[in-house]
Amino acid sequence: MNPITDESLHKKVLASLATDDRTATADLRVGVSNGFVHLAGTALSLDIRTAAADLAENIPGVRGVINRIDAPGAPRPARIINLNPEV
Repeated sequence: MNPITDESLHKKVLASLATDDRTATADLRVGVSNGFVHLAGTALSLDIRTAAADLAENIPGVRGVINRIDAPGAPRPARIINLNPEV
C-alpha cells in the first residue's frame, strides 16, 4: 500500500473541488502540509465555503482542514500582526 503524501492529497482535493458543481467555479487555492489541508481564496456564498471544507474533510488521509476562504458572512480569515516595533 502506498503511503498518503501531501502531494497526493493536494491532487485529490483539487479534483474533488473541480468536479463538484458547488465549488467548480469558485476562486479557491489549496495547500497541504503534513496531511492538513489549507483552503484559501474567495467564494460567493457561505454555502460554497462550507462545501469546500466538507469535500476536503471527506478525503481519506486528510488530518484536518484550515478554512480561510473569504465569503460573505464568514469569519475573517487572518489577523494583522505588526512586526515593526516603531509603529
